[in-house]
Amino acid sequence: MFKIGLVSVSDRASKGVYEDKGIPALMAWLQTALKTPFVTENRVIPDEQTVIETTLCELVDDLHCDLILTTGGTGPAPRDVTPDATVAIADRVMPGFGEQMRQISLHFVPTAILSRQVGVIRKKSLILNLPGQPKSIKETLEGVKDDQGNVLVCGIFASIPYCIQLIDGPYIETHEQVVKSFRPKNAIKSNL
Repeated sequence: MFKIGLVSVSDRASKGVYEDKGIPALMAWLQTALKTPFVTENRVIPDEQTVIETTLCELVDDLHCDLILTTGGTGPAPRDVTPDATVAIADRVMPGFGEQMRQISLHFVPTAILSRQVGVIRKKSLILNLPGQPKSIKETLEGVKDDQGNVLVCGIFASIPYCIQLIDGPYIETHEQVVKSFRPKNAIKSNL
């Protein structure tokens, strides 16, 4: 079973001041995009670096999530420490994910350059910091499309299934009308 950790980093949502919108947006998108059955471990936590680090380690080390998607806490404000916590617990940094997320967001807002989103690997888990707004989450995962639905800039999820396969995770398939995942021909399993 493909196991995904979903982490919303927000002081106010974690205190119940307002309802978290990040995890519901991630769940809705994953349900439309994935052919592969999956389960999630969901957490809503405050913008505290030690709490974020502990949560990420628990999701990887104890619960064995293959993929962890965080939302929120990636800007330049002093309380935005999600990328710092993510890098602190990483075995390897995957800079291409952060670069692609900013490239996608720049098609929509000039302030995308202020984002500090990162992608890392810890053990056999891929951890990615996504934006906090539901619309931005969808754009980041799916990419930039024209009015006819043709992909102009690939979303990051196009690379996630192959990355997870390369780190000995499960074989993941997507619904191509939402996001077409890429693999080299020799990595495609045809009889699933």
